[in-house]
Amino acid sequence: MKKRVAVIGYGGMGAGSHCKKILASDVCELAGIYDIDPEKRAKAEADGIKAYSTREDLLADPSVDIVTVATPNDSHEEIVIASLKAGKHVICEKPVALSLDSLERMIAVAEAEGRIFSVHQNRRFDIDILAVKKVIESGEIGKPINLESRIHGSRGIPSDWRGKKEFGGGMLYDWGIHIIDQACMVLGYDVKSVTCTFDHITNKEVDDGFQLNMEFESGLRAYLEVGTYNFVHMPRFYLRCEGGTARIDRWDMPMHVVKCKAWHESDVDPVKYASGLTKTMAPRDSITVDEYDIEKQTSDPHDYYRNFVLACDGKAEQMVTHEQMRCVLNIVMKAFESAADDGRKIYL
Repeated sequence: MKKRVAVIGYGGMGAGSHCKKILASDVCELAGIYDIDPEKRAKAEADGIKAYSTREDLLADPSVDIVTVATPNDSHEEIVIASLKAGKHVICEKPVALSLDSLERMIAVAEAEGRIFSVHQNRRFDIDILAVKKVIESGEIGKPINLESRIHGSRGIPSDWRGKKEFGGGMLYDWGIHIIDQACMVLGYDVKSVTCTFDHITNKEVDDGFQLNMEFESGLRAYLEVGTYNFVHMPRFYLRCEGGTARIDRWDMPMHVVKCKAWHESDVDPVKYASGLTKTMAPRDSITVDEYDIEKQTSDPHDYYRNFVLACDGKAEQMVTHEQMRCVLNIVMKAFESAADDGRKIYL
């Protein structure tokens, strides 16, 4: 039997993502929505979706199994806890909370109520990170050394609540949560330290870009960057491994791999580079490297909901665990601390 899901917040993610996917779902059905804005409730009804007149009515509906919270970041805790105490399982949009204490309060209620509670990390299903994951797990170019991950745009920070500090705005909370989670997914959650700096080019109140370095206990490193004032983008992913290098220029492009077959060449002719000659930077040839593309991956982001439904029935562990939620949010908190101290290294 399908689970009945009610969505709180009928904005960009609530209406444009969650409701659409639930309406087409094979594991759940849309019970309705609630939004504090009467115009959005009217819009939902015009779209053929039930709009509860109050949040209390939604939470009192015994047919609702799952509540998805898709409201501005600063409102998550209160809504999540109220939903859990009403006996609902809860999916919360990212960032799940604006502090670790807030997250711990939500987890404590979920555990006390025996409800499943998780954050919607839909970008674990992006085909670009899945290509990175495939190359790392296959070992075809050896163990990873470091990963660079970038999201670049040129339109500045959105001119809605995302640009306001009081609502939990800024790019670290917005895109940063996603690419930190992606990096941990492929490299591990044993992050040892972070350094972070912020951009304030189009917005002085919150960060409209950041540069984040992560060091892992394993010795791996990751460099994560979000920019909203980049008119020329850099590679989406750049992965160095012990046996080669891989790169994805844009999320919708295949991953290009250069695999080292032999370290030394018998003779390397110097090449002209700018005003001088160099052997060190001489290009490789087909004798020592293979070059090829990894085919684009396929995925279905609704697998997140499929897993969540199984977890509600006790048939699977939730995909995004409490420990992973804690780890990613802790990295974000330490990144804020580092940025506030001119990029000082902060240990977790």
